[in-house]
Amino acid sequence: MDSIQKVAGAEQESQERREAAAAESRRTVAEARKAAEELLEEARRQAGAETRQMLARAEADAAEETKTILAEAEQRCQALKQNARTRMDQAAKRIVEGVVKG
Repeated sequence: MDSIQKVAGAEQESQERREAAAAESRRTVAEARKAAEELLEEARRQAGAETRQMLARAEADAAEETKTILAEAEQRCQALKQNARTRMDQAAKRIVEGVVKG
């Protein structure tokens, strides 16, 4: 009878160890999942911040490029206006000369 009690006790102890190990395993997995979720969320936050910085740099670069293009266009417009004024003056002179001669 004593042997049966020892075996039963050993089996009970073994069962308790298995249950404890299973519980510890579940806790470890839960902690690992939580840590993974936190890392993922941090990565998302960083990616969002980097995206916003990249967008801000792109917008600043685009604004600078726009200023350059507008300045060049303004210079070309001024040159065209000056050329048109010169030609208008020449055309007016020719018309006056034609009227005077004619």
